[in-house]
Amino acid sequence: MIVCGIETSCDETSVAIYDSKQNKFYSLVSSQVDIHSKFGGVVPEIASRNHALNVMPLFLDVLKMAGLTKEDINLIGVTKSPGLIGALFVGVSFAKGLAFGLKKPLVGVNHLFAHIVSAEIENDVKPPYLGVVISGGHTHIYLVDECYNLKLLSKTIDDAVGETFDKIAKFAGLPYPGGPFIEELAKSGDETAVLLPIGLKGEADFSFSGLKTHVINTITSNKFKLEDVAASFQRVVVDTLALKIDHALKRTGVDVIVVSGGVACNNYIRENLPKKLDRNCYFPSKKLCTDNGDMVAYAAYLLYRKRKFLSKFESALDVDEYIK
Repeated sequence: MIVCGIETSCDETSVAIYDSKQNKFYSLVSSQVDIHSKFGGVVPEIASRNHALNVMPLFLDVLKMAGLTKEDINLIGVTKSPGLIGALFVGVSFAKGLAFGLKKPLVGVNHLFAHIVSAEIENDVKPPYLGVVISGGHTHIYLVDECYNLKLLSKTIDDAVGETFDKIAKFAGLPYPGGPFIEELAKSGDETAVLLPIGLKGEADFSFSGLKTHVINTITSNKFKLEDVAASFQRVVVDTLALKIDHALKRTGVDVIVVSGGVACNNYIRENLPKKLDRNCYFPSKKLCTDNGDMVAYAAYLLYRKRKFLSKFESALDVDEYIK
């Protein structure tokens, strides 16, 4: 089966082709990081306009890369939620037009589900497992059963972990996006230098707002080197993730963990979370941790096989707006 995956949920436009018979992916991504960095964050209107400019050229280029024509496509998948509403409109509208013109089935894909199953693309892992999504907008733990049904076990009640990285980085005067710059600073810091709190320590859900405030106050005090603050912050992030994941493991009885989302690019987390949990964690490669069409195409393929999808959208506005 030839599956086309379309991703436009935030500030990256991506189109991918998945050949399920050969288990091969062809994909392209157009990032808007350079555009939005001057504003210190993503500007939704600008993101939407750039998606509209980029999605068709990417689609045509990825077909050439795969050596296919649009008529070879058997299935189309598109991110339908959650995300920036205008950005989602662009992807869904393009996918609907493509599906209508080619008379092919269309699968609406949940962005978080796509992130979770992206770990399967390069790892020999199948459900049941815990799906941990750590990104700029989400910090969720799901139980994924054999039929790819999701049960939410834990979520953040305030800031997401990636959002916390970015807000701390912005306060410290670091460029956007801040996560990689905090990670780089932390390499030369002492992770035991600053005592920082774990939010909601005795509960299943996450809270990062208290940690964020504590880190900002610590930076303001000028009592510690910024490198030490960054290193200590990363350590507590791993401690927090490990605590909540361990709680979920005990609740569910599953013993397989997949960790995905943009923050899963962080090398310190990739190296130290498995150590803290004393068990293996399956991570996608870094290129699959950020938003991409590969994961959408693969997720659409899984949903189509399980018949867990709506065959068509009622209107071009039929996307689920993410309300935090």
